[in-house]
Amino acid sequence: MSSSDSHSNPSTNQVIEHIVLFKVKPDADPSAVNAMITNIHGLSSLGLSIHLAAGPVSRCLSNSLSFTHMLHSRYRSKADLVSYLEHPAHVNVVSNYVKPIVDDIMVVDWVADNFSGPVVVSPGSAVRLTVLKAKEGAEESGKNEVLRRVKEKLHSIEQLTAGENFSPGKAKGFSICSIAILNGTMELGELGLETETKIEELVDGVLVLDYTVAS
Repeated sequence: MSSSDSHSNPSTNQVIEHIVLFKVKPDADPSAVNAMITNIHGLSSLGLSIHLAAGPVSRCLSNSLSFTHMLHSRYRSKADLVSYLEHPAHVNVVSNYVKPIVDDIMVVDWVADNFSGPVVVSPGSAVRLTVLKAKEGAEESGKNEVLRRVKEKLHSIEQLTAGENFSPGKAKGFSICSIAILNGTMELGELGLETETKIEELVDGVLVLDYTVAS
């Protein structure tokens, strides 16, 4: 269940990544869940996103959090993201299709510098989202070291972006984000979880989600 507009790569090498994680209520009607996903996809028609896809996650690894669905969208600028979030159509979807059936929501946003490759994630692609909670009082150099290690470990991924979250309001204290795009679920399985074990001493929390863009 992927949806995107017809934009090609942005004119600059910078993209805004926007992730929303949903924990759907266990007793939610499947038709209501499908309606939520369908209406989220419909927001691509606003012409503000350069990629938008949503669907169920296949794995969620965390000591304290549990999410069932993920939205991944991309924007040319922070201004476009704000316009999307404030648009009446978006507000309507959140109010009428999301909030009634979810127990929890988490949002992270970051700037993907030096972006390369296709901006639209192809159907069938596997996505791994990793969000990290930097140790309390960590200096900027410490956060940069975490980012460096993530990028170093995942350098062979088809596409990788990583950055520091700039929307802390609904991020539950998580501050460092990365998303890896792979050709499919087989490659995702081969990736393993080595990255997470390499940075444990630098962070207080790790959340990993796997998701496949539906055909």
